[in-house]
Amino acid sequence: MRISVDRERCQGHSMCIVLAPDVYSVTDEGYNEQGDFDVAPGQEDRARRGAGACPERAITLAG
Repeated sequence: MRISVDRERCQGHSMCIVLAPDVYSVTDEGYNEQGDFDVAPGQEDRARRGAGACPERAITLAG
């Protein structure tokens, strides 16, 4: 599974990392600036939960 983070849409709510701290990372201000990356095997469900929690829908999942 591949994740794409739209850094311009991220508003720093940090909900992704609250639900999936082993998948996502954020800056000290709460912004996810990861861009595009692959999810480690076995982390797909957590990645989906974290993406679904983003109020700005800044995280897109593929695959």
